[in-house]
Parts: sequence; structure tokens; C-alpha cells
Amino acid sequence: MVQGSGDALLEQLRARLAPAQWPLPLKRLPKGTALVGGAVRDGLLDRLQDQPDLDLVVPTDAIALTQALAQELHGTCVVLDTERSIARLVLGGWTVDIARQDGACIEDDLWRRDYRLNAIAVSLQPWGQLWDPTGGLNDLQQGCLTAVSETNLTDDPLRLLRGLRLAAEIPFTICSQTMGWIERHASRLPEAAPERILAELQRLVRGEHADAAIATLKSVPLLRPWAAEGQPPAPSDTEGMSKEEIAVALPLARLTALISDDGMIQLRASRALRQRCERLRFWQQRTGLAPECLPETDRLRLHDELERDLPALALQLPMPEKEIWLRRWRDADDPLFHPRAPIDGNSLVNALEIQPGPLLGRLLHHLKLERAFKRIQTTTEAIEEAKHFLTRESEAL
Repeated sequence: MVQGSGDALLEQLRARLAPAQWPLPLKRLPKGTALVGGAVRDGLLDRLQDQPDLDLVVPTDAIALTQALAQELHGTCVVLDTERSIARLVLGGWTVDIARQDGACIEDDLWRRDYRLNAIAVSLQPWGQLWDPTGGLNDLQQGCLTAVSETNLTDDPLRLLRGLRLAAEIPFTICSQTMGWIERHASRLPEAAPERILAELQRLVRGEHADAAIATLKSVPLLRPWAAEGQPPAPSDTEGMSKEEIAVALPLARLTALISDDGMIQLRASRALRQRCERLRFWQQRTGLAPECLPETDRLRLHDELERDLPALALQLPMPEKEIWLRRWRDADDPLFHPRAPIDGNSLVNALEIQPGPLLGRLLHHLKLERAFKRIQTTTEAIEEAKHFLTRESEAL
């Protein structure tokens, strides 16, 4: 997976990292600064993003340095860990984490990291030296994921989950000893901050190799406190879907299959994310393979609640139903898949002299239903149907 060695490898890495394009000039960094972790790993694997997250290790006070850089470069400094002197510099869409070196030298720092392929560093100031004390380059070449040590995993239990997240993003095989450590200490994952656990899971479910990683994850009790018990595996047949649709639908379906509604609350997911998972789970269980059989009012509610995330529900549908649903969902003017009332409340108030309140709300919902199933289409038809509705309502009193 990694090609080249020595000076040729360093030059290749520099070309891929392209530090001249970073918003942080290298000359502003103190002597002894090194780039570590994911950017080095991904640079060696030639899988860097356009704006990779950068992790720097400096021999000085990282927080004071980050604050000074933020002021000089008109960025933002966020203090992440006062005790260990770690801060984040945000510059025009780039994120640079700066940490004080842990130990007397960079090698000491690298020996304290999680996985060997994350324990590779390259000097930035001055450029030109590659450190790999634990054997991370060999792991990259062999396509395996090996923890630096058992103690390093338990020092921060989030690292137990991170190994599976890395395997979801890159086709690594977790070595048997490391897998044994993950299984042995799985019950310690709740010691990590819930927000950090959720962040790792959200990256895991987006991974190109997530299905294989999730299968391994389910065989290890890492997620037991938050797991969606009895939930079937997330559907993964994306035939007929665009890359953009897959990128939204598949991670949501995977996360819903992994974590229960209560688990999402415990992991402190945002209200919006919790609602998306709750609604998808509800309609997955309610509709099964035959959503067309739902009553009209339920079909309208389904499309109202899942409008944005309908492709995640469509994942479980067989062909040709999935193809039909996706085609209709892509049509922004489809009155059922994108339900809208044919007339707004103010227009109804003016045209019919109806007062705002619950009756107006029921009327708007009724008109939305009528439009969704194409019984009315124009504003004139909507007003006439509204008159009939109000007559029926008054007669029912």
C-alpha cells in the first residue's frame, strides 16, 4: 500500500501533503514541530482529502502558540485540553490540532499513541525527517492494524472503537492480538465521553468498508450499553442510487440499526439526529416491504416525516418498488413525496373569513392530503374543497 523508501518516500509524502497550500505557514512554527497521525498516514496511502485535518506536535506550550497563531493569522483558537496543552486552530475551513510533545522526544510521544500506523511523524520545522519507532510503515505495507500496546488502548478507551472505525475507512485487517485486547476491554468504552463515542460512530458508518467493520463490531460487546437490540442489519443494497443519495441514506440506516433511541440520547446526539433515527426506525418497522399498503393518512405522514431521508427507507425496498420510489422522490414537484398544501393559511383566512386556530390547521392538512393524491391541483380547486370541508365540519357539530 506504501511505495518507496528513504528520501524518495519523503519527497512523495511532501508532494501529497503540499504544505505550501496550507493556511499555516511552516516558518511560523517553532523548531522541532512535527506532523503526526492521520495526515501522515493518509499521505503515505495517497488518500488525503483536499483539506486534511492536521495534527501537530510542538516542543513548547501548544496553547500559547495556538493563541498567538490565531491572532496573527485571523483564525480561532479552541482550547481542547489545558492539562496536556492541546488546542485547535481553525483557519478558513482548515482544522489544525496542536499538542505539546508528550515525553522528552518525539519518539516518546509516538510510543504513547493508539495504533502503529498512527504513530508515524514527519518533521515540519525543519522538513526532512520521518519517525516510525513502532513499525507503522510495515503495517501500512501489510494492510494490518496493530495497537502500539494494550496499555495505550486502555489509557483512552475510545481507542478501542477507533480501531474498528479505521477498519471501516481503510481496508485494514485488525491483527489477532489487537482484536483480543479490544474484546477484553470492550466494557470500558463507556468511560469515554459520549460525544466522542458518537463522533467515532458517525465516521464509522460513513466508511467505505463499514459493513465489514459493523459485522466485527456486533461480535464484540463494545456498543452493548447503547445497542439497538433485535434491530435487523441495515439494508445495504444501493442499486439505482446516486453517490449523493448513498452518502446520506446508508450512514443513517447503519446508525439506526446500531444504536437504540435511548442510546442516541445517552450518547448526546443532537435533537435533529435523534429525530431522524427515530422516524426512520418507526417507518422501517411500520412499512416493511409494502409501504404502498398504508392508508392514505399514514402515507402522507410518512412522506411528511421522512421527506429528506426517504432514500434511507427505500434501501429496504425490493426492485422495482425502490426504483419507482426514488424516481418519484427525485421529482421535487411530486405532490405525495414532497407534500405541500396547495394554498397557504393567510390566503384561506382572506378568501373564506376563517379565523386562525385548530380548524384552520385541520383544513390545511386536509388540503395537503387531497393534493398529495391528486384530487385537487389548483388554487381554485383548493378553495372549493375548503368550502366543502368547512360545511362538513359545521354539519358535524
